[in-house]
Amino acid sequence: MKQTLQLKTSQHLALTPQLQQSIRLLQLSTLELHQEIEQVLSDNPLLERLDDPLDRSVRLLADGAINHNAATPGEAPAPGQAANAEEGNGSGGEGEGTEGNGGEDGGGSDGDAGDWGEPGRGSGGEDEDGRPQLEASPVTLREHLMEQVRLTCSAARDCALVELVVDALDDNGYLEESLDDIHARLPEELEIEFDELRTALAMVQSMDPPGVGARSAAECLALQIRRMPGVPLVTRRMALVIVEKYLTWFAQREFNKLKKALDCDDEDLREAQAVIRQCNPHPGAAFASDVSDYVVPDVIVRRAKDGWSVQLNPEVMPRLRVNSLYAQALKQGKSETQLGAQLQEAKWLIKNMRQRFDTILRVAQAIVDRQRNFFSHGAVAMRPLVLREIADTLGLHESTISRVTTQKYMLTPHGMFELKYFFGSHVATEAGGEASSTAIRALIVQLTGAEDPKNPLSDSKIAEMLGEQGMVIARRTVAKYREALKIPPVSLRKSL
Repeated sequence: MKQTLQLKTSQHLALTPQLQQSIRLLQLSTLELHQEIEQVLSDNPLLERLDDPLDRSVRLLADGAINHNAATPGEAPAPGQAANAEEGNGSGGEGEGTEGNGGEDGGGSDGDAGDWGEPGRGSGGEDEDGRPQLEASPVTLREHLMEQVRLTCSAARDCALVELVVDALDDNGYLEESLDDIHARLPEELEIEFDELRTALAMVQSMDPPGVGARSAAECLALQIRRMPGVPLVTRRMALVIVEKYLTWFAQREFNKLKKALDCDDEDLREAQAVIRQCNPHPGAAFASDVSDYVVPDVIVRRAKDGWSVQLNPEVMPRLRVNSLYAQALKQGKSETQLGAQLQEAKWLIKNMRQRFDTILRVAQAIVDRQRNFFSHGAVAMRPLVLREIADTLGLHESTISRVTTQKYMLTPHGMFELKYFFGSHVATEAGGEASSTAIRALIVQLTGAEDPKNPLSDSKIAEMLGEQGMVIARRTVAKYREALKIPPVSLRKSL
């Protein structure tokens, strides 16, 4: 085998650490971005944040009262504090900050944090000592029921059995286990009779909220109907018969079968239906401690004189800069090589942050320019749009547009939308044009919202009505869009 040397040239794309960081920051959401920044701030001493979230926080004393002597944003610090601040900041000539808020601190004029403890600012008679009111922890379903047990139950044995039944309830207030299973796992030496468990369950079912302790949806509704005040006897009896015997027909809106089985007219059935609709099939759900997640917009769209203007949300733009003391030490050659690498990383992060927000603003502006009819007339005026169209306009790759539009939100006069919302497939029209699938969904919502409840529109009828407006769409496509919008089928939208 003969060995030879060959010279060969080729081109390949290498992702530098700076480029990798830029791509990673671009695809992060606002929450993930701030978590990433906090991690970098803890690892890199050369990077500091100007918009510290704790600057506006309320300072508390040891006894829980508000500290009125703490300097609030916009107040002049004490002479000693001012001198220390000047010595700590140095010249500040080496600092770099992200664009958006300029060089001004945004909290100089309101000073709301310092006004919370002032007399007359919503302070009641119980708050004269200046102690803030803390939010009470939410009461669970079990705590709510056990409080009633302590007020109504006197015997220790009965209280223990009632607590046993309460512990077997799920989050919706239903009894997960049957009484037979509960009785079977009790120790025999306690000599607990089955009737005692049945009595304990009856006591739970008599508590608030109505319907708790039920073993089925029918029993839950029946418990609430029996305790509902101000209902005529005939209507109450008919509503009980419906939920106990014909709940499936009622859920499927088989009103003709119900009228025949109950031997009643439309008015009687309508009154019974109104009673049933007042019931809550999940009585324990009101005590659930689910915390709502709020979305903060990345860009804000406002109406301007010449159209629509797009602005970055300054609340989500962190203001970063290089620490001036470390920068001066590096200039004088008094630092280690590691600090030099951290200085370069800090500058990279600041540059990539600017590039991230600049790219988001460019993409959002391009979207607004192409969806102006949406901002003026709503979702029915949405035009078809694909990622490639925005990518070709801005000279970016399609994958970059996909990263920018994922988990980035736009606040508009019509509500909050993810940037991906403005992209969608198209449907051909009779005139040879295209209609956005988002606009078709909006039209379906309008048509079903304005339909006659006694004679709702079928999917075929909706497709026919859309065809009259020039949108050629199949019935199965209407059904797919309707299900995506969580609109029930025609049989479940019918009412008396």
